[in-house]
Amino acid sequence: MRPSTTSLSTGFATAEFSAVRALFDTFLAEDPDYSAQLAVYRDGAKVLELSGGPQLAPGDITGTFSCSKGVAAFVIALLVQDGTLDLDRTMSSYWPEFGAQGKDRLSVRQALSHQAGVPGVVGGFALDEFTTAAAAARLAAAVPLWRPGTAFGYHALTMGILMEELCRRVAGTTLQELYEARIRRPFGIDFFLGLPEDQEPRYRDVLYAADPDRSWLDPLSMAGLNSNAPVSTIMELPNHRAIRAAGMSSAGGVGSADGLARLYAAATTGLDSGAPFLTPRTVGTMSEEQVWGLDRASGQDNAFAIVFMKPQPGRDFGSHRAFGHEGASAALGFADPAYGLGFGYVPRRSEEGRTNGRAQRLSAAVRKAAHAAGGKFLHL
Repeated sequence: MRPSTTSLSTGFATAEFSAVRALFDTFLAEDPDYSAQLAVYRDGAKVLELSGGPQLAPGDITGTFSCSKGVAAFVIALLVQDGTLDLDRTMSSYWPEFGAQGKDRLSVRQALSHQAGVPGVVGGFALDEFTTAAAAARLAAAVPLWRPGTAFGYHALTMGILMEELCRRVAGTTLQELYEARIRRPFGIDFFLGLPEDQEPRYRDVLYAADPDRSWLDPLSMAGLNSNAPVSTIMELPNHRAIRAAGMSSAGGVGSADGLARLYAAATTGLDSGAPFLTPRTVGTMSEEQVWGLDRASGQDNAFAIVFMKPQPGRDFGSHRAFGHEGASAALGFADPAYGLGFGYVPRRSEEGRTNGRAQRLSAAVRKAAHAAGGKFLHL
């Protein structure tokens, strides 16, 4: 189905990115239930911001699941840039208790690239436990599922616990407080790790498939540990006020597509001719691929930098320089320094399990438009 000659989306796109808007409108025309936001910055200037569909209006915010990890990783990047956190020291040098059960030689670099072997704990974490020192203590005492540093597997929920406890240990404050003080407020980022009560009227629950798979998940399987079954399921998390209020950095972040795109732009290109908050050296350190291949937790190919996802054939969201993070709903935020891009995509209804890859198709259209527009390309 072709979109009508009248645009179905609300917002704007510069002339160079009009083909991206046409593609977004095609998605809206094909599915009357489809609702999403899309935003793009190029060289620090906003070149596209769109909303469409009946369930997600301009100004709305919703859960983005593991996009939260990418947001939280910028706090880690600042600690690395400050010299407060050394990626090549052991986790136990900062967090002695974490060295239990054979984890004493694991480096921060390895832990933050999903090599720790602790993607969950038996019995799962209570919803109000994730962002606490109690969760960190349970994770520190856990027996790893593989020898740390010898394999990698996506730590879907425990990556946030690792990042948050490192912040407490090295900075003496919480990751959420650092994010608010050093990133969100100074750069006007419409993305929250800890949604204030006064922002609640803007929040829209994530919607799910009409007929979700309700098959039993063995809580003692790899998938069960990874998804915290049966205490909670990943797909429920941001719709719990307690989770989004606490700002659980694995999956509790809440925001808009513009919030994601603006954050990645602020970090890498700067905004409106201002300096980025990360140096090129820090961007290179954080975005350097650490692992690629068969993910021990998911059984699928995956690639990670320090926390951030990297593009690979099964997740082709950017150039070789790109880094970012997707969420379980198919939300996606990334920076692509090769094209000077900050990108954010947030759907209202989870696209989990879909094979059409809307976020990747939009990303490809954005990169094609940026390439055709020419101009500055950064440090290829």
